[in-house]
Amino acid sequence: MTAPRSAMQEVAPALAGYTADVLFGEVWERPGLSKRDRSLITVANLIALYRTEQLPGHIRRALDNGVTKEEIGEIITHVAFYAGWPTAASAAPIAQKVFEDR
Repeated sequence: MTAPRSAMQEVAPALAGYTADVLFGEVWERPGLSKRDRSLITVANLIALYRTEQLPGHIRRALDNGVTKEEIGEIITHVAFYAGWPTAASAAPIAQKVFEDR
């Protein structure tokens, strides 16, 4: 279990349960979008909202779901024009670290 999940389980066990059961158990499993598409959307939103703590895990998940490193770079570039340069610039080293760790 990753550190954020462990903390969530310890501090807010109901939230951990909803995360596992509802978010990843139901929402991510809905047939309307592929997991790959959901990953694209999620990574773009996390960058746009400057949710840097959540970003590494979702970049890993995106790669697992078939999103390429090049596509992650394109997401970062695209988001820069809609959500601002600083959010995208902050996402690049996070993505680089995830790529290096794989």
